[in-house]
Amino acid sequence: MKALLLLALLPLAAVAQSAPPAAPLLPKADPAIARLVGEVSAQNLEADVRRLVGFGTRHTLSDTQGPTRGIGAARRWVRGEFEKYSKTGGGRLKVEMDTFTVKPDGRRIDQPVLMANVLATLPGTDSTDARVLLVSGHLDSRVSDVMNATADAPGANDDASGVALVLELARVLTGQKFPCTLKFVAVQGEEQGLYGSTHLAGRAKKEGWHLVAVLNNDIVGNSHGHDPDLSDDKHLRVFSEGVPATETPDQARQRRQLSSENDGPSRQLARAAQRAAQLYTKGHELVLINRPDRFLRGGDHTPFNQQGFAAVRFTEMNEDYTHQHQDLRTETGRAYGDVAAGVDFAYLRRNAGLNLAALASLARAPGAPAQVEVLTADLTNRTQLRWQAPAGGPRPAGYAVLVRESSAPQWQQRFVVTGTKADLPISKDNFIFGVASVDAAGHESVAVLPMVGR
Repeated sequence: MKALLLLALLPLAAVAQSAPPAAPLLPKADPAIARLVGEVSAQNLEADVRRLVGFGTRHTLSDTQGPTRGIGAARRWVRGEFEKYSKTGGGRLKVEMDTFTVKPDGRRIDQPVLMANVLATLPGTDSTDARVLLVSGHLDSRVSDVMNATADAPGANDDASGVALVLELARVLTGQKFPCTLKFVAVQGEEQGLYGSTHLAGRAKKEGWHLVAVLNNDIVGNSHGHDPDLSDDKHLRVFSEGVPATETPDQARQRRQLSSENDGPSRQLARAAQRAAQLYTKGHELVLINRPDRFLRGGDHTPFNQQGFAAVRFTEMNEDYTHQHQDLRTETGRAYGDVAAGVDFAYLRRNAGLNLAALASLARAPGAPAQVEVLTADLTNRTQLRWQAPAGGPRPAGYAVLVRESSAPQWQQRFVVTGTKADLPISKDNFIFGVASVDAAGHESVAVLPMVGR
């Protein structure tokens, strides 16, 4: 094993090794990413939310031909914004209307509907780096009756806030160069049954995208909850599945044997996003919620999970259900409906900055290590690990071997090595391990849980 550096947050036996690498490879804030986070504008976010509200309704079954009202006008406007950012960014952002037809489903689609996701792609600069990172929000809106396609449905927070966030990230990042590919998308049909995200996830699977991270933003602009009344503009939730939806019987058997229910790829992605928040949005915290979505609910990250991709959902800390899926009205002195007045744009700006930090941090980092294994040939109190370098993209300067107690939600200790093996004086019986790739500047990939090797 090559040189190794120990950064211990819990008392452990010392590790006798040669001198540590010259570059410490410790996670630290990148000034360039911090500057990009600072460029996120609350004024732009507010203008975009109000413009989306101005289309009257963005119901999936609403007008597609009119110039000022309905889902069609909203789609064309989002496409125009992406195209504007592409021009200012040197023409590298590729914009498309990803169209598809949905047949009547007997539930929330009562006629054939031509839908469209508005998709913008920022190609990576490294031809060997096949990774794709995607950030999304849903364009459609609704009122109390999910089939009412004509009533005003402002959808300011659900989910103009998410679409505005996606647009703002595209504006800030379009002029930047990353080794891997970034995709920004406003999907359609979420309220009618996750149709846009289901189509896009299926396309990603069919076309063989190496999609390593999906950041879905849905209801991310309100800092005030109701019933009970709560205010919190310092936290954002991230939901993630622990057990992959596509788990095979063999993988399930090994998961049960290792009790690794808390360590699926989406859960590791959530931890990586939390690490980015700690580095770049101090005072604005990302709270890990260890379930796929809110209680008995789902979102546009779900179809990506079902196709085997790592995907998470960001949602405000306390929702106000008088603003969600409601006809515009006033009852007993309380206003109902999802209007722009219910959005806290300073809070939305911080949530957008957190998304940007997570997206840019992963895009700057090397790919995750491959074939990570814990060796079990010898019966010992030590833990031996081995892995392979990422297949393409930037070469890691080293690897972080991450350690935590089995009951801990986040990594607690870090061993940095420059080779592809580690031999630690820590019992695999008592701790959980992960391995992440790190570059010389400290950009760190998502961690990979080791499988059993011999």
